[in-house]
Amino acid sequence: MPLVYRPACADDLAATDALVVASINDLTVRHGFGAMATASPPGFQLFSLKDDPDGLWVAEDEGEILGFAWSWVCGDVWFLAQLFVDPARQGQGIGNELLERTMEHARKSGAAHKALITFTFNRVSQGLYMRHGLFPKMPIYFFNVERERIKQTLPEPQLRAIAIDNGAATMENLVDIDSRAIGVSREKHHRYLLDDPVITGILLHAGNDIVGYGYIGSNGHIGPLAVTRPDLLRDAFATMLKLATDGSAEKISAFLPGTCDSALSLAINQGMRITFPMLLMASPGYGDWTQYLPRNPGFM
Repeated sequence: MPLVYRPACADDLAATDALVVASINDLTVRHGFGAMATASPPGFQLFSLKDDPDGLWVAEDEGEILGFAWSWVCGDVWFLAQLFVDPARQGQGIGNELLERTMEHARKSGAAHKALITFTFNRVSQGLYMRHGLFPKMPIYFFNVERERIKQTLPEPQLRAIAIDNGAATMENLVDIDSRAIGVSREKHHRYLLDDPVITGILLHAGNDIVGYGYIGSNGHIGPLAVTRPDLLRDAFATMLKLATDGSAEKISAFLPGTCDSALSLAINQGMRITFPMLLMASPGYGDWTQYLPRNPGFM
């Protein structure tokens, strides 16, 4: 029987997460980075499914899921969060078929910009994406460090940090910051993050002005982070690092774009090290991030 390509449903998401974990680890082990992915509750996938079910697709063979594609849209930006195929079935056109369906999602949404984050060493996928009009824009490095290593050496924060509330005025500020940093509002994704009990949202103030925001997970991971001007990024990242060191996580981590010189310099000077390299790919005219640190390759 031919493969079936169909919209994903909520009951698929545990199986698709297992597929994604297996596919990532197969790739990273083959390239000498070891197994990196672990299973996690598919909270953001479920959120995206409820928000816009046209963005999630599975490839199925007699009830067995062999491939998964997931994209979301905010404003005029379409983002491919995941596209993975069972390692035993790669090279059979499954990824291309799934990508065609997510590209149709982009066309239906009217998105002016398309983007994704992939592993730098994932050459086959990069060729596939370039054939669909997404081209390499910049590296994104995953950094981490032992919390105790930098706890005593961080510079004093130059920005004032206040917990994000769910008020309408605060959400307007978040929308404005994102519009300046990445050119699009992500209000629905802020609401998702603020509903997560293991994530803390922070508004960053310079004097009386709100100049940015950041999020910290209970696991010590920082991101997303955005500021209203590029010259504020170092101070914003330093402030979030200081807040993270005040927590109890053993390690602190963040994704830093290669265009964010000041944040990269701070990370290196504080002893943070690159764990693995990733790559932003996008349609022409999008993705020059100098005011934004993404959360992860699926959330952006």
